[in-house]
Amino acid sequence: MQVDLEVEGTQVTGLPRFQQAATQGRRLRRLASGLGGLAGAGWVLAFFVGLFAPQSLWLPLLINQSAALLIVVAALQSAWRVTQWRARVMNPLAAVSLTVDEQPAAQGWYERLLDRLSRRSVHLLGLIGAPTLWLGGWALLIALSIEQVWNLTLPPSAVGVSATVGAALALLLAFGLLVLERQLAQENPAQWPEASSLAQLTRVAIISLVLGALCLLFATETSVWPVRLAVLVGILPGLVAIELLLRAVLSVFSPQREQLEPTLLARSFVADMLRWPPQPLLALRHELHNRFGIDLRQIWAFSYMRRAFLPVLALVVAVGWLLTGLHEIPLQGRGIYERFGKPVQVFGPGLHAGLPWPLGRVLGVENGVVHELATSVGENPVPVQPVSAEGPAPSTANRLWDASHVNDKSQVIASRRGAQQSFQIVNMDVRFVYRIGLTDQAALAATYNSADVPTLIRSTASRILVHDFASRTLDGLLGADRVGLGEEIGRAVQSDLQQLDSGVEILATVVEAIHPPAGAANAYHSVQAAQIGAQALISRERGAAAEASNQAQLQASLARDQASANAGEISAAAQSADLKFSAEQKAYASAGQAFVLEQYLSQLSQGLSKSKLLVLDHRLGGSSNAPTIDLRTFTLPADPTPARSTAQPGVAH
Repeated sequence: MQVDLEVEGTQVTGLPRFQQAATQGRRLRRLASGLGGLAGAGWVLAFFVGLFAPQSLWLPLLINQSAALLIVVAALQSAWRVTQWRARVMNPLAAVSLTVDEQPAAQGWYERLLDRLSRRSVHLLGLIGAPTLWLGGWALLIALSIEQVWNLTLPPSAVGVSATVGAALALLLAFGLLVLERQLAQENPAQWPEASSLAQLTRVAIISLVLGALCLLFATETSVWPVRLAVLVGILPGLVAIELLLRAVLSVFSPQREQLEPTLLARSFVADMLRWPPQPLLALRHELHNRFGIDLRQIWAFSYMRRAFLPVLALVVAVGWLLTGLHEIPLQGRGIYERFGKPVQVFGPGLHAGLPWPLGRVLGVENGVVHELATSVGENPVPVQPVSAEGPAPSTANRLWDASHVNDKSQVIASRRGAQQSFQIVNMDVRFVYRIGLTDQAALAATYNSADVPTLIRSTASRILVHDFASRTLDGLLGADRVGLGEEIGRAVQSDLQQLDSGVEILATVVEAIHPPAGAANAYHSVQAAQIGAQALISRERGAAAEASNQAQLQASLARDQASANAGEISAAAQSADLKFSAEQKAYASAGQAFVLEQYLSQLSQGLSKSKLLVLDHRLGGSSNAPTIDLRTFTLPADPTPARSTAQPGVAH
């Protein structure tokens, strides 16, 4: 009950809380200073961590733990204000009359403005109260700091030996706060009414420190939950800070009386829930009764609800249990209905009814869903990152031989070196497109005959690939028809899956890539280049030899043909001459001298056929007329120095 000094006859000297106010105030001041120093050190460490490792686990962890400590500091400071008022009432100061020298009035407008603002600020501070401003400032600072480090996408990372040291310090501080919380919880409310509220707020810091220590102890490079938990630890102090901020804002509208005993402003309904067993309704009932005078126990509706709660709850549970017999099968799925553990029917898409759980249950099976499975998957598969159509291709699209691929699987194939048998290693990416069979028998087989369908397909395919490629060579693989090779592998895998009664249907087998290992790719390229160069040189020399041989054959053929032609011409000329000689001999024998004259005239005509001739014969004309030659039709031969002639042109006789 609050003490009002304005009421006559009020005595506070006999009240235990007033008697121990001075001692409690000194204790609260020491605790607030120590915890405030620890919170400040945590903030400084968080500042340096944010500069050098902003994605580290330490940043949200230090901020959240420092925020939890600041909540305790704010509560201790608020309680210290209450104990200070009680101590002042127990030891009132003697009224000392202070002589105030009259100061000259301010002359300038600027001085008058400052004087007016200072008076108004002091008056406003007196109306609001210093405890309210301090509590609101602490709560706002805590909420803003937690909001700055709220990031649920922090990557996991190893924190090393410092995590063990930090966890040990956090647990040690939590143990100290636990001792303080037990001492405050055991205080008598008559001696210290604020002790229970301080104990509740201390639990917030204890829980934050313990959870932070667990995050540090289990933090590894692969564990994601410690990082997420370190960020989520800030929810509890954040909620408490928001509640304290609301209480500080609402307290502005409450009347402030200097003679009325103040109450603890830093109380939290959220912190009051941190008890075992939790009693939220009891805390709400006490709050309504203390604040507004409403006693929920006197309302018949709530009494009836309390009495009818168990029967209604039993009815709801029974109806809910019966509704477990209704099963909704999606469009892309099927369901195997088990009655008392025995499969009875395969349900299609839709709504089906059966016995409630656990008497009957439905096991989900896929209905025509197509999957793609690689024969090998890396230990840490790289997540698929969406890329733009105009940007660079992702690293997963790199199909070069000198790059390692996640889905490649190494296989041993046959090889020959000289006359000896050997082996080679190639990497290949073989993918299977499969689905669960569409029949009811296939659905039952896939559900009950195999625990992990992808693992079964991968192991079966690996065995088939090892057996199939053991008899193949590298050149044969690189030059083989991949479509036919994929179909052959698919038929072999499907045959083994059918023998195992797996209920899996292989739709397609795709051979994505076949190449040497990435480490030997450059060496294999060099070997291929040397082999191609040697084959090109051999082909070039063979072509040159063939060209020389054909050229020699052509020259020999031309010489032989030319000789044959010359021999034929000579033989024909000789035969012609022989025939002509025989003919002439026979003609001379029969004609005699006439043939000779005829031959003479023929040869003479042939020789003089293209000459300009003038034949003179004394038998031409009469005896009195001699032959006449007209020299005008003849021209002298060209002579550069012709002889001068005195003869006159005329007719020669």
